[in-house]
Order: sequence, then structure tokens, then C-alpha cells
Amino acid sequence: MEHRVACTRTKAENMESDSVSIWPRMEPFLLGALQVAPPSKLSLHYLRKMAIYVRTRDGCFPILGWPMWRHIACGKLQLPEDIAWLYFETFDLLIGHTPEERLEWAECLSQCSSKSELDQQRNKLSVDTLQFLLFLYIQQLNRVSLRTSLIGEEWPSHRTRSPSPSDREAKTSSQNKNWDDQAHLSFVQSHLAEILELLVEPGQLSQSGQALRDCQISLEAVRSLGLLLEGSVCHGRAVQPVHRLLTKGPLQTQAGYSTLSHSFPLHKLLSCLHHNLTLNPFGITACLRSGKKLAWAQQVEGAMKRAKIARNTHMAPPGSKMVLMSQVFKQTLAKTSDKLTGANIKIHRCSDAFIYLLSPLRSVSVDKCRDSTVVLGPVETSIHIHSCQNVRVVCVAGRVAVGASSCCTIHALTPTRPLLLPGNTDITLGPFHTFYPSMEDHMASAGLAVVPNAWDQPLLLGSEGLVNPSLNVSSNPDTACYRLLPPAEFQTLLVPFQMEGDTCEVPGGLPPAYQAALDEKQKRIQNWQKTVMEARLNKEQKRQFQELVEVKFHEWLLETGHRQELDSLIPTTIASLKDSTDGPATDRPRVNDTKHMRTGRTVGQSPMAC
Repeated sequence: MEHRVACTRTKAENMESDSVSIWPRMEPFLLGALQVAPPSKLSLHYLRKMAIYVRTRDGCFPILGWPMWRHIACGKLQLPEDIAWLYFETFDLLIGHTPEERLEWAECLSQCSSKSELDQQRNKLSVDTLQFLLFLYIQQLNRVSLRTSLIGEEWPSHRTRSPSPSDREAKTSSQNKNWDDQAHLSFVQSHLAEILELLVEPGQLSQSGQALRDCQISLEAVRSLGLLLEGSVCHGRAVQPVHRLLTKGPLQTQAGYSTLSHSFPLHKLLSCLHHNLTLNPFGITACLRSGKKLAWAQQVEGAMKRAKIARNTHMAPPGSKMVLMSQVFKQTLAKTSDKLTGANIKIHRCSDAFIYLLSPLRSVSVDKCRDSTVVLGPVETSIHIHSCQNVRVVCVAGRVAVGASSCCTIHALTPTRPLLLPGNTDITLGPFHTFYPSMEDHMASAGLAVVPNAWDQPLLLGSEGLVNPSLNVSSNPDTACYRLLPPAEFQTLLVPFQMEGDTCEVPGGLPPAYQAALDEKQKRIQNWQKTVMEARLNKEQKRQFQELVEVKFHEWLLETGHRQELDSLIPTTIASLKDSTDGPATDRPRVNDTKHMRTGRTVGQSPMAC
């Protein structure tokens, strides 16, 4: 009888544990893993040494300051200081600071007038030691293995299965691993033992630095796993940090948590996590499969028919909200909406498009787009431009990264150095040059200030690490991959929509050289107008002259591609930048009354409000 009761209790506990799901969080992989192969000195071998070092030295644990990380990175791992700061700064962007804290930090940095003052300010910055170790470890996400480079895909394992159509669509849409939630799950499943080893105290490690089977992991160490893992008790319940799920309810016994020692046996914790790991229910796969469609203010045959836009913002927790936009073609798409606020945006395979997303955003990825313009509201963390051609991006962002792209122009306001990754050609960097009425309010809500602004100080990362611009260009082609926009080629950008707000000029103004170039162009226009007035043309001459000017103007519009942009701004019906109804694709969207600014006389397709 007692044996039967024990078996029944065990079965019940197993059934309860099966209702618990744990999954990899999206943001550490999306925003934290740099889109470049990590230095060899960030391999597991060296991270094990670092894990022991920080636990046995004063001033390194549980909080790691910039001075000690610089000492470890530059003195022990032989990394350049710029690379050391890049990882430290990236982790700081990832973790949750309030907008007020970010603005205060920006103000402090803006007052630094020398490198020594900047170093003093950076010395005040610190991070959670164990979480930073895990952050450094997941840089291996984008490591290129010899096997992968030869066969194109990872060798099938017992964990892999044949992909469903939705899985294949997600894989095609995501491509790079930072967005690929299936790659995140595979990475955690394959490396979970190594991840947990980094959390083990040095006294429980073998001489080679590996964890002994009977060693324990403290609850405080498991708390740091919350950077990478979260979960819920059952579908639809509130999302919780992983340590809470492991210390109560059905998983407490399975994970072996002791309320006396406040620790877990390593082998039990590893087995429990493996058993309950699953795909992120708020990831790109789920969003493509069952995410809510964004309705259009009006439906246009032809160009917009193949566009796909989906979101999970109606049900995802903060940090997991996403909006996916794919295959917007020969169309202007504009939106300002609470549905965009705080969301991670992916703009994928768009061409000949003009996209305005004028809300405070969490992050933005522009992937495999061409011949398009993307104008963004303030991006709290980072914007990543990858595999794009002839794309213009206008943004205020915590960081800008560009990789494997050509003939692209980025007008940015950013407190961090733009990151130019391998594979770029003909990249142009220019100052931020536009505004919209609510922009300064949106910047404040995202914690972004007008200073410091490092748009013209890019950091170049080549396939072998940091690229030194002072070296010979012929031996370092990456040093010739960009230029700063010459002031003579500079023009401001007008956001062609009427909105509410108080911002009436470019936040922070323009750099003096670019403002002087604009003033000179304005002066030439005034001189031209004066010349025309002094010519004293009669009525017929004025008509002929006007016709000639219009012909030349339209020729210029066609040659530069601006004709399409103007055509797409002429609404056939009045549409709105604000929300239309969202729902299934069969729903008929509502048309609101916010007007688009008319900027030409030609008639073409109308802008879509999603």
C-alpha cells in the first residue's frame, strides 16, 4: 500500500512538473549577442579561468566594476580596451535601467572633456558578475564552426526534428541567429552544462576547472540564470524568473532544492532544466504561426498584397513584444502607435519602400532590404542593419550596428560609437537630420538624450577583431568601407505627416559644418529668386519659364527616385498614422481622420497605416 501511494505521488508530481515550461529569454540573444564571431579569448576555457579569478579576488564579486573588467580583459585576456568596453557597454544597454537613469548617465558623459574624465566616469559603472559571465558566454551564439561552414547546417542530433512549415517560415524569416528562437533553444540545450559550470564556486571544481558531479549550486548563483531563462507554471499564467519556478511548486523536488542549504545539486538541476526546456512561446516562431495581424487603413491591390505584418504585442510580456514586417514593396508605410511602443521590430525583405515607425521602440532589425528609406522613432537599445543594399536609415538609438551591407546611408544620433561589422562596402554616416512633433517626448521615454553624440566615430570590427584605421587600407579593406557624409551633399529630411507635439526642429541641432552648408544652399535659393524677380519677365515668358522649371523638376524626381516617394504620399482616401483596428486579415480596418501632408501633384498609391 505504501509503495502504491508513493508511486501515485510520484506520478502526480511528474504530471505537475510537465505543466511547467522554461524557455530561453529573447532579449539576451537578440540584443546581447554581438552579430560577429567572438574573440578566441572568450571561449569556455578562458571564461572558466575568469569565473575562478573573479570569485577569488577582492572587488570582483558579486559586482564587477569597469576597472576590474578592464584589468581582466586587457591584462589577462589580451583584448583591446575598445573591445573590452564594447562588451561592457553592450551588457549595460541590455539590462533594465530606467529612462531617468539613462538620461542622468548621458548628462554625466556629456560633461567629460578629456579621456581621463571619461575614464573616471566609466569607473563608476558596474555589473552583476555572474550575469556578465553568462553574457560573455552567449557570444558563442554567432561562432562559426568548421562543420557548419562546410555543410551549411548543424549535424542532426537526437534533439532535432523535421521542421514544420511554420518552423521553416520562421527559419527563413529570421536567418541570423539573434532572432531565431529555435537557435536560442538549441544553444541552451547544447551548452547548459557549461553554463551551469560557470556558476559553481571554485572550491567545488576539479583541477581542470570542471564541476564535480556531486557539487552544489547556490540559490544566488541560480538567480543569475534569470538573465537567460524564464518560464511559467502553465500556459497563460504569469511569466516568472527561473529561480522562482525551481524553488517552489512541482519543480522544487525535481531540481533538488534544499531549503536548509539554499542550494541545488548540479546533476539534478541540469536534469530538471533539460526536462522542462521548451521553445519560447513569445518568440518569432509563435508570432509567425499565431501572432495577430496588423490591419491596414486601406487595402491596395498589387504592391501591398504580398506584405506580411504580424505582432504579439497584445499578449507578450515586456521584453518579448515584437512586430514583424516583411515584403513591403513599392509603398509608404507609416505608423505611430502604443502597439509599437517598447516592441522589438524586424523589417525584413522590403524593397522600394518608405517606412516611418514614429514611436519609442525597444530595438530594430533591418534585414535583407534594398532601395528603401526607414525613419524610426527613438530606439532604446540597438538598431542592426544586415545584408541591406541602398537603404537609408534615420534613427536616434542607443547603438547602431551595420553588417554585410552596401551603399547604405545612416543618419544617426547615438551616444555610442556606431559598430561597423564585417562585410560592409560603401557605407555613409551622416548626422541625424529630421524631427516629428512628439519626438523629444519619445526620446525622454526611451532614456535618450541629444548628447553625447558619437555618430561620426565608428568602431570597425573585422573578421579578425578590431580593425585599426591607421593601417594600410590595401591590407585592411574594412577600413575603406565607410565615409562621413560631405556637408555639400547634406539635406534635411521632412517627415511628411501631421501629428501632435511640441518638437519643431532637429533635436540637438546640426553640426556646424552641416548647418553652414544648409545656410549656403538657402542663400543660393534666395539669390535665384532675386534673379528671377529682377528679370522682369512678361506674362507669356513667366508661363514658359514655369513650364520649363516643372519639366526639369519632374525629370529630377524621376532620376533620383523621389517621384515614387511623392506618389505614395498622395492618399486616395484620408488615412491615419494612428491605430486602425487590428485583428485577423479578414477584418475590415477603420479609417481615421489624421491627414497626410500633400507634397506633390502626381497621383499614385496611398500610404498605409498599419
